[in-house]
Amino acid sequence: MKITAAAIAFLIATTGVSIAQTCGGAFNAFVDDLKAEALSKGFDQQTVSRFFRDVRQDPKVIRADRAQGIFQMPFTDFSRRLISQSRLDAGLRNGQKWNRVFDRVERDYGVARGVLLAFWAFETDFGAVQGNFNTVNALVTLAHDCRRPQLFRPQVFAAVELYEKGDIDPAKTTGAWAGEIGMVQMLPEDIIRNGVDGDGDGKVRLKTSAPDALLSGANLLRSLGWRAGEPWMQEVTMPVGFDWALTGLDTQKPAADWLAMGVTARSGQAQAPQLPASILLPQGRKGPAFLVYPNFNVFFEWNQSFIYVTTAAYFASRLEGAPVYTRGSPSGALDEAQMKSLQTKLAARGHDVGGIDGILGAKTRRAIQKEQARLDLPADAWPTVELLNGL
Repeated sequence: MKITAAAIAFLIATTGVSIAQTCGGAFNAFVDDLKAEALSKGFDQQTVSRFFRDVRQDPKVIRADRAQGIFQMPFTDFSRRLISQSRLDAGLRNGQKWNRVFDRVERDYGVARGVLLAFWAFETDFGAVQGNFNTVNALVTLAHDCRRPQLFRPQVFAAVELYEKGDIDPAKTTGAWAGEIGMVQMLPEDIIRNGVDGDGDGKVRLKTSAPDALLSGANLLRSLGWRAGEPWMQEVTMPVGFDWALTGLDTQKPAADWLAMGVTARSGQAQAPQLPASILLPQGRKGPAFLVYPNFNVFFEWNQSFIYVTTAAYFASRLEGAPVYTRGSPSGALDEAQMKSLQTKLAARGHDVGGIDGILGAKTRRAIQKEQARLDLPADAWPTVELLNGL
């Protein structure tokens, strides 16, 4: 039975909270506010009471959210840490083991198996490490925290819907610290919108069914804009005397135009000369170089970390048969204190660096490249001591 407006008004009056409250404040009052909003969305009062009955704030979730220092590593270090030979071998074995599922993924959703294998590997080591955080506590904790309430508050109500369907147990369901569930780590809203019953048992079980998890992940990628049959990344060799200011995700040209400028595929032919592409230098002009296509941007819809996305896309290409990248001889990375100092100086000059966090993300790279050009330095978006001193 659905709850009436009078019942909602009574709950608001007795708890003293407003549905307009979006984050922060006393945790218990915040939970009462979530209950009121859940009722306003039409959930049954008994469902709401049971769902929120034992919810607790989890300080470990906040610590995990704040402690993401691994993303401060440069690409060559980060990628070598995540892409071991054993992980590559496991990816190839799982590709063979679930060959029929991946055939369906490629046929029905247009997503290359290497892409899903890369996410499956990085998110949970092919289902082996799915996280032991209570999912409901994680979502409510992050919704209460005022860093990203616009992301996590809707996920709480999606979790209520999953509970109503019998797909979440507030007391027992566990997953990642950010509230993601299953082998490919999907948030509740994504499960509702993109969940696929891959094994035909009538349920979407992302924690225990590889077919469900893989087809759901493929459906999610398609919903995020994945373009069937198109590449995402290819390693290239850069010509001498190239204008480095043209590199970066902000500049797109048909791949054929880059080839005409002297950019060459390191192995084989350019994958799609007719497609728009950008030149990506994750570690500056002296490091590896990649031609990235529109599908590369879809990786950012899955994860916002520049270093994670670049590594996942590269690992996907390795699983599809690409060779190990040429490391080159990139300049040494700034340490955390130097990066924060650089970000502070960039912000003082009016650049949006996305926060003073010591992480070389997309916004910081964009700001670095603009200042390099202004100071007549090679504008390859790689931070150096020379740039730091120049500012």
